[in-house]
Amino acid sequence: MRAVQKSLRISPETVEEIERIAHESGRDFSSIVKDLLTEAIKMRRCPGIVFADGVSGRRARVAGTGLEVWEIVATYKSVNQDFKRLQKAYHWLTEQQLRSALGYYALYPEEIDDLIKHNERWSKKTLKKNYPFLSRGIT
Repeated sequence: MRAVQKSLRISPETVEEIERIAHESGRDFSSIVKDLLTEAIKMRRCPGIVFADGVSGRRARVAGTGLEVWEIVATYKSVNQDFKRLQKAYHWLTEQQLRSALGYYALYPEEIDDLIKHNERWSKKTLKKNYPFLSRGIT
């Protein structure tokens, strides 16, 4: 990806927080700022979406839930993109929460499709091979 260098003024408190995140993650200041700005833009474009750390990195989630956007989109695809069926599958979520996930997908389909593909590769066999200590009782 081509990068453009810009200069900006930020408060000492913000610099301190970014440096803390960089130190804890073992990443450099610039990459942290780039990621934070990208997330902020995505959240501004998609109200109701937040980013949270998980075992495999930061991912888009529906605010107020532990659900990642890809999970809802995968379900939506599995019910032939029938919104009423999606609502039944996630009956505890509001219409706006579901629409936020679908809206995020509309703007960032490649990101979500890649996550869906990655998660579809998991099977009982790959789980046993990669994480045998987790697979007890899986046949």
